[in-house]
Amino acid sequence: MPPKCKFTRAEVIESAFNIARTSGFEAITARSLGDRLGSSPRPVFSLFRSMEEVLAEVKASARALYNTYIEEGLQQTDMPAFKGVGTGYIRFALEEPKLFQLLFMREQEEKPTLSGILPVIDDNYGQILTSVQRLYSLGPGLSERFYRHLWIYTHGIAVLCATNMCTFTGEEISRMLTEVCTALLKSMQSGSSKPENIKSK
Repeated sequence: MPPKCKFTRAEVIESAFNIARTSGFEAITARSLGDRLGSSPRPVFSLFRSMEEVLAEVKASARALYNTYIEEGLQQTDMPAFKGVGTGYIRFALEEPKLFQLLFMREQEEKPTLSGILPVIDDNYGQILTSVQRLYSLGPGLSERFYRHLWIYTHGIAVLCATNMCTFTGEEISRMLTEVCTALLKSMQSGSSKPENIKSK
């Protein structure tokens, strides 16, 4: 007869999530989970079919926490929606580097295009594009290009933070996002962002 579980599914998921948060996703094993719960690994499998099921729940928990950062960014009243999202994205990398690596720094089985990956990464993609079009009078095509450029730049800052390459203050992050946004808008609104207008040295 299998041993009776001393803990619930929620407690197992929380323990696995905390391992990922502090030591990284790869550190979650049946043994490390049993150690954290003060048990052998066997009772875990009376609650879950496999470790893959546990890992899937951890990813879902990481995504849920990330979404709270994005929602907070969208609720900022002193900045445009896309800047609030970018700030939240970088703050998540700063405060939860292991979870950021889990969600946004893992090798993909397939290589999606940039236009294909952004709507998957960001549930608010459509809302942000609408915000850009409304604020800056850009058409749908330019708005999408604008947001792609900003995401690449923002992702670069976030990766630097998540890997301890360097860190930034909130003021520095805000200034950098404003500067790149201003440069992109000037380029797109003047038409100089067209490839044929860019001359190589």
